[in-house]
Amino acid sequence: METLAPDQLEALKYPTGKFARGTKAETPERVAACIAVIEAFPLKLRAEVQGLNDAQLDTPYRPDGWTVRQVVHHLADSHGHAPTRFKLALTEATPVIKPYKEALWAELPDGRSMPLEPSVQIITGLHARWGVIVRNMTASDFERAYFHPEQNRAIMLGEALELYVWHSGHHLAHITRLKERMQW
Repeated sequence: METLAPDQLEALKYPTGKFARGTKAETPERVAACIAVIEAFPLKLRAEVQGLNDAQLDTPYRPDGWTVRQVVHHLADSHGHAPTRFKLALTEATPVIKPYKEALWAELPDGRSMPLEPSVQIITGLHARWGVIVRNMTASDFERAYFHPEQNRAIMLGEALELYVWHSGHHLAHITRLKERMQW
């Protein structure tokens, strides 16, 4: 891959910008928009990776970055935690969640070499179930929180929803922008 200036590298790392901590889905209209993103994401992801060959899947989206394959498997790992975190916060008083070493998970054999379909199926099922959970939450439910020990703070579900909406678009943009640059 080419040598990039720091601002170019930053644009590849954060193609949609960095998440603004504290952003919360607070209005019914914003919650509905977030739910629409969560529910549509699996189809968008599938469309972006459809037909990519192994060489393309094993191309990093930036120097020293994950490959497309690792990004998709990471999405299954990360979004696999989301509905659980929501359910914990909806059923317990500010539960402490278990963080994980995402960079190390991405280096495990499943993240580096498996076909994408199992992870795309996981994402599809998770997002369908997660959509049902969020659609049925009340305004006060979005004020409930879980405690993130690495961040040493409680994260309200309204912020968590926005974070995962951002996360979906962030990683989808890694793939779409790589495809544009490589002219696949």
